[in-house]
Amino acid sequence: MRFQILGPTAALGEDGEPIALGGPRVRALLTLLALHAGRVVGAEQLIDGMYGADPPDGVANALQSQVSRLRRALGRDLVEFHPAGYRLVADPQDVDARRFELLARAGRQALTGGDPERAAALLREALDLWRGTPLADAPHAEAAAAALEELRLAATEDRVQADLDLGRHRDLVAELRQLTAAHPLRERLTAQLMRALYGSGRQAEALTVYDQARKLLDEELGVEPGPELAAAHLAVLRADPALGAPAPSAAGPVRQGLRAQLTSFVGRTEELDQVRARLRDNRLVTLIGPGGAGKTRLANEAADQEPGDVCFVPLAPVSDASGVPRAVLAALDIRDALLHAERPAVDPLTRLVTALADRRLLLVLDNCEHLVEAAADLSDHLLAACPGLRVLATGREALGITGESILPVAPLRLPPVDTDDPLDYAAVRLFADRAAAVRPGFTVDAGNAAQVVRICRALDGLPLAIELAAARLRTLSLADVAARLDDRFRLLTRGSRTALPRHQTLRAVVAWSWDLLDDSEQQAAMRLTVFAGGARPGAAERVCGLPEDVLFSLVEKSLVEFVAGRFRMLETIRAFCAERLAESGKQDAVRQAHADYYLDLVETADSRLRTADQLEWLALLDEEGDDLVAATRWAAESGQPELGLRLVACSACYWWMRGHRVTSANLAAALLDALGPGQLPGMEEEYALCVLVAAWVGADDEGLRARVVELRDVLGWSYVPSRMEFLMMLLSLMTGPPPDFEQAIDEIMSVAPSLSPWQRALSYTGAAFVLQTLGRMDEALEYFGHSLDHFRAIGERWGAVLVLSGLGALRQEQGDYRGAYALIDEALTLARELGSKTDIAENLCRRADILFHLGDVEAARADYALAGDLSRRNGSMEMLAWAELGMGEVALFRSDLDEARVFLTRAREVCPEEWYSTVDTRARIAAGLAAVSGSVSER
Repeated sequence: MRFQILGPTAALGEDGEPIALGGPRVRALLTLLALHAGRVVGAEQLIDGMYGADPPDGVANALQSQVSRLRRALGRDLVEFHPAGYRLVADPQDVDARRFELLARAGRQALTGGDPERAAALLREALDLWRGTPLADAPHAEAAAAALEELRLAATEDRVQADLDLGRHRDLVAELRQLTAAHPLRERLTAQLMRALYGSGRQAEALTVYDQARKLLDEELGVEPGPELAAAHLAVLRADPALGAPAPSAAGPVRQGLRAQLTSFVGRTEELDQVRARLRDNRLVTLIGPGGAGKTRLANEAADQEPGDVCFVPLAPVSDASGVPRAVLAALDIRDALLHAERPAVDPLTRLVTALADRRLLLVLDNCEHLVEAAADLSDHLLAACPGLRVLATGREALGITGESILPVAPLRLPPVDTDDPLDYAAVRLFADRAAAVRPGFTVDAGNAAQVVRICRALDGLPLAIELAAARLRTLSLADVAARLDDRFRLLTRGSRTALPRHQTLRAVVAWSWDLLDDSEQQAAMRLTVFAGGARPGAAERVCGLPEDVLFSLVEKSLVEFVAGRFRMLETIRAFCAERLAESGKQDAVRQAHADYYLDLVETADSRLRTADQLEWLALLDEEGDDLVAATRWAAESGQPELGLRLVACSACYWWMRGHRVTSANLAAALLDALGPGQLPGMEEEYALCVLVAAWVGADDEGLRARVVELRDVLGWSYVPSRMEFLMMLLSLMTGPPPDFEQAIDEIMSVAPSLSPWQRALSYTGAAFVLQTLGRMDEALEYFGHSLDHFRAIGERWGAVLVLSGLGALRQEQGDYRGAYALIDEALTLARELGSKTDIAENLCRRADILFHLGDVEAARADYALAGDLSRRNGSMEMLAWAELGMGEVALFRSDLDEARVFLTRAREVCPEEWYSTVDTRARIAAGLAAVSGSVSER
């Protein structure tokens, strides 16, 4: 059964036919119950609605009488009695008034959701339910009837708005004339009439409607038109397209502020797809990134591909917050109207809301970083008030409001230094494109690819910097541009004359970001430049002397990246901030703090590198390796030998295990040069380690050779370090065999119990090597076993590799090549787990020797070649000599005497003469060269 109360009350049966209800009191009762269908209505409320202020005597009995009549008409089950009153048992949607409210609400939601066609259909269906005056049979329910009338009028306004959005301006004029006549103080209807007239080409009539409404409001209420009506007036005066002239036609979408680009769009296809996807799913998308990353160009391209209306607003020229809404008004071509002097102007934000309230538009706010709060406030307000609006913002930091989708714009993808296909990388393609524009015929080829890659990498892949570098090819050669990048800010100074001043030079790009920082942020940015490989938050906080939140604010402002748990700076930004640090006079103090931090780190790490935690600490030092080098270099350059010696000594174990031979040897040599011929009292062990590190790629320098000889004389083979554990291992490589092997065994056994666990394990290895030399193989095996057990007990993989390699060599000496192979294979597995390149190379050489003896010459040659490549890259000269020796012996086996001579000669040239551990290698090289000479003489 359905009930109608939007007009004369009626009840319709299942067949749609009306049911006879009886007299007016019964109708009034049904009206009131239907208005609250499904809910209990109190008896007093029913009496008030049926009889008004003067109910008759015995009204309770009269109410019961009317309820009985209604039950006879509808059925007893449909009208329930409750202690609190009566209830009509019906679904609210079966009552036209309630169904009207639901449809009107759905229509409004469709309208605000940007679907005017569906909104219009729903609202028409809702309004069609009306058949006359609401609650006509309940004359005393005036308040409820008035509320329904207000809902009907609001639904009518919404339906008119939907029709306006659909471009039905001409069809609405007559209806709106009637509505405004019936409701002359209803400002929304007046504004809609003005819009309908304007969209029908009747601008003058629209202005007349406004004047009449203004006078009426003044005369009747003594007030000025409200914001909505005033903004409509301004929009008509300026012929604003936001009024919604007849809906989209063949003329296509409106494009405001978008500039046609003069250059091709290179390398951002993936990012462009991401922006478009974000705009489909979000109403506010912000592109963030460092200056010169290409945010503006990406936003422009994304906006250009939008199917609907777009307005591009450049905020870079705007200097204060109040100018942001005015800039948007100007971009929308909404000009200030001429107003009467006695009437106040409508504020820009209200004008924007009015102009955009019913418009589907993508608004691009470009370069928000210097006005981020104003841009955030404007975006938040407009998005809340204008359901058809979307905002695409660009800046160095996010707007920071709810619902924002943030998309970082990184520099272009960079090629590795040794890439075979540089044009696969967007940074190189951009350089090639812009270079060809200023130097016709320019291409990237095998002859210049390395220089182009160097330029792109040096400039961090920043599109603006790459374009500025390419522009210099007008007057400079490619080689000149590449050579001058160390002074990038002087080199890259000739951008487009029509660009904003801050985009004409590389320095201006970075300076713009710098000037937006507060003092603490500038201090943090300057101090972060002392880190060579980025910084973990704890390191940055200690060295910079500023709280972590200041550092993270630099990330938010795109001056610093936070990647894989580290703060990192693009090299261009780092160079600029380093200049500011030098100018501040605080450079030495910050570098001192940096060096002190890394000294604390390596002092803590050194002993842990020889424990079960060594993989974790090796990984940590791998991350900090560049800064460890920088701190050591600064100590040498700044005349702080004590600091430098401690850094080198505590880093020696790490450098050895990782095979960082060349860089560390150069650092140690520079430190020794700064130290001069003397030593520092109390730092004999640190000095010794520094000498040995400097010599581990070979002691070609006479001064360094003299220092090594002095160490042998002063310390000797039996010296046991008291502070620097790792010195014990390096000394054994340099000092040579003990003068008396039997005495050496006794000395080792006597001192071993007093040593640290790692030194004790190492001493057992030394004893095993001495016993092997004495030919006491069973005892040697026993001590190798003790040593391996001790190393395994403390979880030290490098020591285990040393022992397994020694055991393999012993088995090899005994002729047990299969057993030796298994041991060396195990050592290789551990060395690879450890990432120790030198030990990998050594065991590859030893395995190759074994394979050679087993007759697998090809496999042996492959291992020698791989060992040589590893050794060449990490500067392990003794291993490189062994690998070249092996390649020579393989060539000699094949009777390729010329190749054998080449390899053996190279082996002799690179083999360190001063290392005891290379005695056997030198002997084999000499024997090989003698064999080559003998074979040649026999020809």
